[in-house]
Amino acid sequence: MRLKNKTALITGGNSGIGLATARRFLAEGARVVITGRNSETLALAAAELGSDVLTIQADLNDITALEGVIQTAVEALGPIDILFANAGIGGVTPVAQTSLEAFEGILRTNLTSVFFTIQAALPHLNQGASIILNGSVIAKLGTPGWGAYAASKGAIRSLTRVLAAELAPQGIRVNQVTPGATQTPIWSGLAPDQASRQALDQRLSLSIPNGRLGEAEEVANVALFLASDEALHITAAEITVDGGSTGAPMGAPVYRA
Repeated sequence: MRLKNKTALITGGNSGIGLATARRFLAEGARVVITGRNSETLALAAAELGSDVLTIQADLNDITALEGVIQTAVEALGPIDILFANAGIGGVTPVAQTSLEAFEGILRTNLTSVFFTIQAALPHLNQGASIILNGSVIAKLGTPGWGAYAASKGAIRSLTRVLAAELAPQGIRVNQVTPGATQTPIWSGLAPDQASRQALDQRLSLSIPNGRLGEAEEVANVALFLASDEALHITAAEITVDGGSTGAPMGAPVYRA
């Protein structure tokens, strides 16, 4: 087991990539804490994952509550070996139509709360701990209408590198997993029903060389690698899981004869 006797904290572990990662970490022997804002999805995650998982309902935008979240986790399971700063939200923010509140809300969730989650956890991280940040290919693609989200994930790319340098003297590794379009609830705002979701999936798949959206488990596999001792000499790295969308875009179905 690659994570035996290790303690992992996953923010936003109640759905999507976070939940898939919790499953993988548990299967590899870790003690796991997940956080989530939504009490219903958190309860469903707890029921699925079983008694070996500690669940904490928390809105990580409440910076003052972060120390309490970390303290609860540490008191229950001990110092942290793995921190997966996964929690985030999507949202369309066209430049001509977006309020300050909407723009700042995305930045606060996707960037500010990530920084302060790490700050709160830092005194409780074991020597040699692994921090994993969740990015997005939207930071690279220039997708119209996604300004706030792209800005937040572009900042995460920079933050990964800064923290890797800053925390190196403590033996803490900081890396980033960068999903492309992935089958998660983040699309529910754009496609609220099955028919619209199917149409969205088909449209997105045309721009992916592999011809399909990714699965949350495929991103979780990369998070598992970065969390494990197999990645002991890897820090400040970004591993992209996007079916070739950013590395080989001309291989996508839309460009094929």
